[in-house]
Amino acid sequence: MDTAKLREDLVFSATLRGHCLTFHTTWGVFNPKSVDAGSRLLVEHLEVAQDATCLDLGCGYGPVGLTLACLAPQGQVHLVDRDFVAVEYARQNAQRNGLGHCQVYLSNAFSHVPADLRFDLVASNLPAKVGNEMLTLILSDTWHRLNPGGYFYVVTVAGLKDYIKRNFRTVFGNYEKIRQGGTYTVARAVKE
Repeated sequence: MDTAKLREDLVFSATLRGHCLTFHTTWGVFNPKSVDAGSRLLVEHLEVAQDATCLDLGCGYGPVGLTLACLAPQGQVHLVDRDFVAVEYARQNAQRNGLGHCQVYLSNAFSHVPADLRFDLVASNLPAKVGNEMLTLILSDTWHRLNPGGYFYVVTVAGLKDYIKRNFRTVFGNYEKIRQGGTYTVARAVKE
């Protein structure tokens, strides 16, 4: 087996919301050979102002966050992940695609997001396996870190849709199903 070949970056391009982006990835990050169907569904349904301050929570190598950066060219976009390899690839992908208004850094959800930052939009392809405790922290912290009128968009596997519906209503007081696919659901809550 040629292990040297396995160590080379995987490189592909994807058109997301009309923007062609080039991604470098590696084995061991989530969905390294293409943008996964859940992230694609999420970015197709984001509504974001051109000057929005956004956060991609659990950015991986960056497909959601870099799409946000394309949609908010006068804004500021933060991409965070708890995986240092994913963060490094997301940082390099932002540079490769000329998206200088992105800040990419290591953070377990909001643990290292500067405390004074507030967001107009938070988006996440929520992993199903982080556990209820982490999901509770993510929902609570997102509510506290959104500006009034700010949105929290998530895409989840269908098995989490009732959990999200129930907890969005508990934490935010509202829930809107944006898109239901066979495998994934995109939902949104607003901080009123």
